[in-house]
Amino acid sequence: MPARIAPIAILIVALLIALTSPFTVNQAEVAIRTEFGAIVGIYDDPGLHWKWPWDQVVKFDRRILSLSYTGETFLTNDNRGLIVDFYVKWKVNNASRYFQSTGGREDFAGERIAEIVKDGIKSVVAQRTLEQIVSADRAAVTEEMIGQAGRNVGNLGVDLVDVRVQRIDLPDDVATRVYESMKQNFVKIASKLRAEGQSASVRIRAAAERTRTEVLADAERDALRVRGEGDNIAAQTYSKAYSKDPEFYGFYRSLQAYERSLGKDGDLLVIQPDGEFFKYLKEPGQAKR
Repeated sequence: MPARIAPIAILIVALLIALTSPFTVNQAEVAIRTEFGAIVGIYDDPGLHWKWPWDQVVKFDRRILSLSYTGETFLTNDNRGLIVDFYVKWKVNNASRYFQSTGGREDFAGERIAEIVKDGIKSVVAQRTLEQIVSADRAAVTEEMIGQAGRNVGNLGVDLVDVRVQRIDLPDDVATRVYESMKQNFVKIASKLRAEGQSASVRIRAAAERTRTEVLADAERDALRVRGEGDNIAAQTYSKAYSKDPEFYGFYRSLQAYERSLGKDGDLLVIQPDGEFFKYLKEPGQAKR
């Protein structure tokens, strides 16, 4: 009878080993196998793996994880309270160190990371006044936060992917005073810029007006010079032309005078009939003599 029990017991033990030894790791996980508390294997390849029945397997997520925190209060350099909402993105980069420091528990790791990030934000905020934080480049502040927190989370076996401030608010008891102070500062800055703009406007307008006056004066001077030169040339040309036949010139000028003086409606011209004006109308042939 005992001889028949032994094979059955062996079969049962073999069956238990076969049922408890295999384990699987999916694409988004990393697994650690421990033997009596000591790490004996790390598995980051997806698929089927084996262990001894007495071994323990701990799995944890290898993807980027996110944690959000709201309503955290930090003090600025001028002792102003800030209410900050932020989130943290992190992932495991050293499975052995992560397991040793957190036991592979995501909630415990999140608490540790949150405290480290809060210390980093507290350090960055404490170095600046409220006005500096509000007016600062958010990317530069975030980079400084990540730099300080990233150096401290390395002991946990994780990497900080991103630390992002979502909202910065003030307690109700100081918000009104802070906003009023900032408003007054901005009004002063606006007044200064407006005064500088008006001064620049007056200066530019004066320079433009002076330039305009100079350009017009130069143009008028050049126009008078050109007109004078033209009149001189015209006078010389007329003098040469009229000197060839003075009598014809006198006749031509008389015709121009007749055209301008006679035959207009409403005009009244009183002159002596024997005057020089009608010389070419009365006796053109004698006028020529």
